[in-house]
Amino acid sequence: MKNLYNTRVNAYGGRAGKVKSEDGILELDLALPKELGGKGDATNPEQLFAAGYAACFENAVIHVTRAQTDKVGDDDIEVSCQVGLLPNGNDGFNLAVTLDVEIAGVNQAKADEIVKNAHAACPYSNAVSGNVDVKINVFAQ
Repeated sequence: MKNLYNTRVNAYGGRAGKVKSEDGILELDLALPKELGGKGDATNPEQLFAAGYAACFENAVIHVTRAQTDKVGDDDIEVSCQVGLLPNGNDGFNLAVTLDVEIAGVNQAKADEIVKNAHAACPYSNAVSGNVDVKINVFAQ
C-alpha cells in the first residue's frame, strides 16, 4: 500500500539538542524539562507528541463526521492532550495520555459516538493502541 504522506524530522543532541524537518518548516530547540532536572527553556518530545496527537485527533473528529448530517467544523472542537512520562520498572519509560475533547453543537451521546469513531480512525490512537494508556474525556457543549 502506498503512503498517503511521508515526512522526515531529524533529531540532533537528544533532549538537549534540536529537531529539524527535511523541508525546513519545523526547526526547534529541545530542552530537558525542569521537572526532570533540565533548564526547561525549550520544547521537549512530550510536548511535541501532545501537540501532534491533539491536532491529529481533532482532524479525526472532523473526518468521521464528514458523511453525517451532524458535521463538526474546526471551530466546534477543542482537543487538549496531556502526555505523562512514567518509569516502567525496567530502567525505561512509558507514556500516559489524557485527551479532553470538547465538541460544540451536539448532545453528549452524539459527542461520545463521534469521539469513539475518531479514536478508531486517528493514526496516533492506532499507533499507541495496546502500548500507551489513553484516557479520553468527552464534553458536549
